[in-house]
Amino acid sequence: MSLPIITNSKGVPIVLNERETRVANALQRAVNGLGYEVNITTLTTIMKKVTEQKFFEIAPADYFPVRVGEGAWSSNLVTYRSYDLADDFSTGLLNTSSNNGRLAIGDAGVDSVTVKVNNWGKSIGWTLFDLEQAAKAGNWDLVTAKERARKKNWDLGVQKVAFLGLTGDSSSLGLYTQAGVTYDTTTLTSAISGLSVTALKTFVVTIMNAYRSNCNRSAWPTHFIIPESDYLGLVGQASADFPIKSTLELLEDAFKTVTRKKDFKILPCAYGDQAYSGFGYQQYVMLNYDEESLRMDIPVDYTNTLANSIDNFSFQNVGYGQFTGCQTYRPLEMYYLKF
Repeated sequence: MSLPIITNSKGVPIVLNERETRVANALQRAVNGLGYEVNITTLTTIMKKVTEQKFFEIAPADYFPVRVGEGAWSSNLVTYRSYDLADDFSTGLLNTSSNNGRLAIGDAGVDSVTVKVNNWGKSIGWTLFDLEQAAKAGNWDLVTAKERARKKNWDLGVQKVAFLGLTGDSSSLGLYTQAGVTYDTTTLTSAISGLSVTALKTFVVTIMNAYRSNCNRSAWPTHFIIPESDYLGLVGQASADFPIKSTLELLEDAFKTVTRKKDFKILPCAYGDQAYSGFGYQQYVMLNYDEESLRMDIPVDYTNTLANSIDNFSFQNVGYGQFTGCQTYRPLEMYYLKF
């Protein structure tokens, strides 16, 4: 196959030296790097399997409640909170020997928490040229790739909001950025994975008592979420003298015993690492997994419209959804530790 001869304005063929050839080839690879126009030879085989990009992904619902499908198309979600105003129990004692004794009153009050609903939508488009050229390039499905990219954009965006909140929006907070939650900066001053067995026992007693005191002993925690870097260090043996259990197993057993919850979980989360979150400190979260305590709402889960065209040449569709931030309804049932 003969290649076209490139000439200058005077018709003289342009010949590149060795350095210019390397630069031109590098630029060619950059231009073709994200497209389906790839130079091949007669000895080139296009493989059937396409290698796709990977991302850091975790399921927010594993860490706190996520409610899907309630309150669709709303601009705000209002949740009422009821309060006991019945006063002290002793005020209900009756003196039957007195005349016209007045009864104490048992009463209740209510307030509301309003959560902003965020609307999200993105379109994708393609033409017949795009489809035909992508098909000619190999087995790459252009429309499917575009749809997957948009769906991944939704998944990763909701995931980040769930843990860190919506950037620049104080009404859409994340698990690690809640207002009104106690910050403890004294109980933990170093990574748990570096604590001795004695220090671990002390830590369990201290943190559990701190959590119970913080919520007026009205709830027990169900989840302890720690930075992933610290979690990875818990696989080692808790004690060199008695190498029976890892630090993670010892810690989980201690929490399960104290809370009397056999499903108590210790979970890793990279968003708690200062290197990943950008907070400048390591952050730990102890919480009660209960919709009435905290949750995230997704009134409209990711949905895409049918592809449509005005001229049957250019096509377009839209993916859309609604979401809120993570909201605490009983902030005393969450407890932050950081160092």
